[in-house]
Amino acid sequence: MDILGSRIVVAAFDGWNDAGEAATGAVAALRESGEYEAVHAVDPELYFDYQYTRPTTRLDAEGRRELTWPDATLWRPTRRSGETEIWLLTGSEPARSWQAFAGEFIDVALRDDVTGFVTIGAMLSDVPHTRPISIFASSQNDQVREAHGLERSSYEGPVGILSVLEHFAERGGIPTASLWASVPHYVASASPSPKATLALLDRLEELTAMGIAHEHLRTEAAAWEASIDAAAAEDEDMTEYIRQLERTRDTWDSPEASGDAIAQAFERYLRRRGDGPDHKPGR
Repeated sequence: MDILGSRIVVAAFDGWNDAGEAATGAVAALRESGEYEAVHAVDPELYFDYQYTRPTTRLDAEGRRELTWPDATLWRPTRRSGETEIWLLTGSEPARSWQAFAGEFIDVALRDDVTGFVTIGAMLSDVPHTRPISIFASSQNDQVREAHGLERSSYEGPVGILSVLEHFAERGGIPTASLWASVPHYVASASPSPKATLALLDRLEELTAMGIAHEHLRTEAAAWEASIDAAAAEDEDMTEYIRQLERTRDTWDSPEASGDAIAQAFERYLRRRGDGPDHKPGR
């Protein structure tokens, strides 16, 4: 049996870890592809700062006002097939008590015999939208790296909630892996980024050997790329900048390039974010 086992939690959170909404978009696509039920949700009073992550209000079908609070929830498939199960952990990145937050979910995962934990995120990076989206796949677990040919990150510095969850999962005996998509930084306003979401799902499919229905994203990704092509065609400076990024990316992809190139880009991104995990762009 694969080291990640047959019951794998896939975790993604909005905010700092989610450029282009690529990671939360991947989890949303997984939820839409099957039927899920909530296993555990945190008490938002314990973990969220409402001045920072505010509740929202809406009117229901009868015109009554409702409040929706920030949340984080673990979901499991309602149909237990006996094959590999993908569980989902998603919500807003907490503002405080990260150790208690991670411990709460890992305790539930251990109680329910979760066998593997995969975190997915997305970062803004100096990459062209015209090339395949790079995925940095890593693990701090020797057996997972050997089984799947993953990298071991040597990054040191500020982290987000995904890294904290990985740490607590490994400490609890649950093997982990991490997938990060590189989203072109110059299209930050063109969110969501279905091309990055698609790349994450494709890599997750390879990692878990699960068939994941996401064909609709291929059409959306092509339309996303075409819209950026059209915008770039009207801006000579942007066109030249994209060409420079393409040349750099093609050098990375050449047979002579070091396999550490994407890992180094990932670590440069995190170092640039030296303002720490509490900072979330655009929020």
